[in-house]
Amino acid sequence: MPEARVIPLRPDDDDPYVPPPSSPGWEGQVAGGLEFLQRRLTGGYDTDEFGFDPDLADHVLLPALRPLFQKWFRVETVGLENVPADSGALVVANHSGTVPIDALMTTVALHDEHPAARRFRLLGADLVFEIPVIGAMARKLGATLACNEDAERLLTEGELVGVFPEGFKGIGKPFRERYTLQRFGRGGFVSAALRTGAPIVPCAIVGAEEIYPMIGNARTAARLLGLPYFPITPTFPLLGPLGLVPLPSKWLIAFGEPIETASYGPAAAEDPMLVFNLTDQVRETIQHSIYQLLLRRSSVFGK
Repeated sequence: MPEARVIPLRPDDDDPYVPPPSSPGWEGQVAGGLEFLQRRLTGGYDTDEFGFDPDLADHVLLPALRPLFQKWFRVETVGLENVPADSGALVVANHSGTVPIDALMTTVALHDEHPAARRFRLLGADLVFEIPVIGAMARKLGATLACNEDAERLLTEGELVGVFPEGFKGIGKPFRERYTLQRFGRGGFVSAALRTGAPIVPCAIVGAEEIYPMIGNARTAARLLGLPYFPITPTFPLLGPLGLVPLPSKWLIAFGEPIETASYGPAAAEDPMLVFNLTDQVRETIQHSIYQLLLRRSSVFGK
């Protein structure tokens, strides 16, 4: 089996400082807002075949997520140089947090902090797109169904595709199992990478486990609502709507060295042993890197 490679973490003082972009004045903001409304009313915007709406994403959805990214979770990213600037790649990350906010924060990180402002095309479970409003907004932000056909089409077109192979097992696990990766399924994401020759970029996320510490699961309520789980946390449902506010944990997101797949050839996707070995390699790489990030984080809710 190929040796797992741990995501390299650079010392803080080696990270180049990139000044934040300056914000336009209020006149510019008003003018931009009016132009945005005109485009929405007149249909002067485009969407792709998956429903991705860059205009809405850039002017509404990403700005709504940035306060969480910058102020609430104070997200730090490392290893962005490992993410290709202009070609397709499959980013594979651990999943946690009871609610999949980790996918949204990774989307902001790759768009705002990558030099090429990469779009992150998330692969989501069917349930995500069945939820009113949430499903439509996920599509407009660039997400699509977690199936090999869509993944391969996006990778072939040079898109940056994101997958969280733990699925609901990852985000719905109890707090006592935090930062322990769950099973990665059958390795469908590896097959998609092999068929397209796209590199696999392991991604480790620390911080999401603490936003809604899941101390119980109301299974009866979950069955009645058609959900994979119904979380009980220290604040929900005890505090009602207030319990839906995530705790302000400190986040770290690290992108590891790409694992190349092009040398295997598309036919390798039919080799179950190779798919299993690569899946295990990615999983072990992410798990080791999570441990490194936990050592780097000084405190759960610190700066």
